[in-house]
This record gives sequence, C-alpha cells and structure tokens, in this order.
Amino acid sequence: MSSEEFEKLHEMYQSLYDELKLMPEKALKSSGEERKRLVRTFDERHGEAEEVLQGMEEELRVAPLSYRNAMSTKLRMYRRDLGKLQRDMKNSAPGFGSSSNTVQGSHQGIYSSQNQHSTHLQSQRALLLQGTEALNNASQSIERSQRIAAETDQIGTDIIEELGDQREQLDRTRNRLVNTGENLSRSRKILRAMSRRLVTNKLLLGVIILMELAILGAVIYLKFFRK
Repeated sequence: MSSEEFEKLHEMYQSLYDELKLMPEKALKSSGEERKRLVRTFDERHGEAEEVLQGMEEELRVAPLSYRNAMSTKLRMYRRDLGKLQRDMKNSAPGFGSSSNTVQGSHQGIYSSQNQHSTHLQSQRALLLQGTEALNNASQSIERSQRIAAETDQIGTDIIEELGDQREQLDRTRNRLVNTGENLSRSRKILRAMSRRLVTNKLLLGVIILMELAILGAVIYLKFFRK
C-alpha cells in the first residue's frame, strides 16, 4: 500500500468485516430480542465499515497513480462484500429493512440511537486518529532529540579526547621547559665557575708578571749599578 493511513483503515475494515460476516447466520438461528440485538449490532458495524470505506476513498484521491488501481479494486470488492452481507442479513432476519409501518416504527428508535452512537464513534475515531498522529509526531520528535543527543555526545567525546591530547602536549611542553630551566641553571653555574677561574688566572698571571719584573729589575741593578 502507498499510504500508511490507508493501511490502518484497511485493518479497521477487515476487523469490522470479520465481525459482520458472522451475524447473518447468528440472526437466522436466533429470534426475539436476541435477533433485534444482532440487527442493531449489524447496523452499527455496517455504518462503521461504511465510514472506514469513505476514509479509504479519501486516501485513494491523494494516493500516487501507480497505487490507485490496486486500491480502487480493493474498495470495489469491499463495497460488494458489504452489500452481499446486507442482503444476507435481510434474508436471515425477516423485517430487516422492511417498509412495513410496524417494523419501521420499531426500528426508528434503533436507527436514531445507532446514528447517535455512530456519530459518537466517529468523534472517538477522529480523536484517536489525532492522538495517533500526535503520538507519531512526538515519537519523531523524540527520535530527532535522540539523534541530536547522540551527535552532541559524540562531539563532547571528541572534544574531551582533543583536550586530553592538548593536555598531554602541555605536559610534555612543561617537562621540556623544566628540563630547559635545569640546563640553564647548570649552564649558569658552569659560567660562574669559568668566570672565577678566569679571574684567578688573571690574578696569578699579574703576580707572575710582577715577580718577573722584580727579578729583572734586581738583575739589572746588580749588574749595572752595584760594583
């Protein structure tokens, strides 16, 4: 079937038809109040089946062309079956649909209550269809919310993983900075030690130079000025 609504109506009609097709035989075997009850029930179910077929006809008008032939064939078959059941009921229950004033008088109240009950059932069915549609919309909304929640959860997971990777990078960078700081501290110590050695070496060199100058002066003095 091309329409989900047509499929639902088809199931409703099939249920009503299964109930209707048993009534002519039951009416044939019954009498009195039981037969009247069966007639009333048959009228009610028959009216409901007609309403369902009308709903199916409305769905047929908006159905794609490729499905209309099959759907139209089913509708004709269903109306033919309903007509046959109505004839069988007339044959099984004498007076069913009779034009006699007495029978009509006895059935006027039945038909009136049937019409009221049918109207009530139609209202209930409309409310049920609205409720079903609202439930379907709510289900679709929940599905969309679930998809959005799943996507959001996936995005959150990706962000957490990315933050974890960034944290590891920051830890590695911090460790490198700590190592660099330690290396710089050792380098400063080495430079200070080298600077101290350089100053010491300069002082020693100055002392040696002074000693050499003193020795040289003493030698010159002894050689040239002392007799």
